[in-house]
Amino acid sequence: MKKVLLLLANGFEAVEASVFTDVLGWNKWEGDGATEVITVGLRNQLTCTWNFTVMPEKTVNDIQLDEFDALAIPGGFEEAGFYEDAFSTPFLNIIQHFYSNQKPIASICVASLALGKSGILKGKKATTYNHSTSKRKEQLKNFGADVQNDLIVQDGNIITSSNPGTAFAVAFLLLEKLTSKKNAEHVKDLMGF
Repeated sequence: MKKVLLLLANGFEAVEASVFTDVLGWNKWEGDGATEVITVGLRNQLTCTWNFTVMPEKTVNDIQLDEFDALAIPGGFEEAGFYEDAFSTPFLNIIQHFYSNQKPIASICVASLALGKSGILKGKKATTYNHSTSKRKEQLKNFGADVQNDLIVQDGNIITSSNPGTAFAVAFLLLEKLTSKKNAEHVKDLMGF
C-alpha cells in the first residue's frame, strides 16, 4: 500500500485537496487498490479558503513521516491565512523530509511557494500561480526556482502546477508515479477523463 500524506495548511482551497482524495480514493476501490490518503494538518481543525471547516485525520504530531510514500499539498489564499501554516517551520520540515528521502511531492498552484520557501526548488524547474496579474511567479523565482511557463512542471520527484485548473492532472500524475501509467489511465477512464 502506498500511503500519501495530504498536507493541509489553514486557508487551503478545498477543490485542490479533494482531487487527491478523489483520484487516489477511486484508485483504492476501482484501480489497483494500492493507494491510501491520510489528511494531516498542523491543528485539529482547519478552515478552507471559503469558510467550511475540515477536521484532518491526524495532526503533524500524530504521524511518523517514514510511513508515507508521497506528499501532496493543495494551494490556498493569502487572505485566508494560507501562508501562515504553509511557511511555518513544521510544514517546511515535512517538505524537506520527503525531498531528502527522494519521495514524490505533488503541489498545486501556490503550494509550490511552500516548496520554494523550504529550499528544495533551488535550481529546479517549477511553476506556480501563473495569471498575468499575479506576483507569485516572481516570488518563486526569488526562492531560487527556475520558473517555467508550462501549466504543470515535473523536475525529478517534484510536481508543481500553475492554477486550480490543473488539479486533476496533478493528482493523476501522482497516481502514475505511485502505480503505473496503465493503471492511471484506467482510473482516468473510469472517472470520465
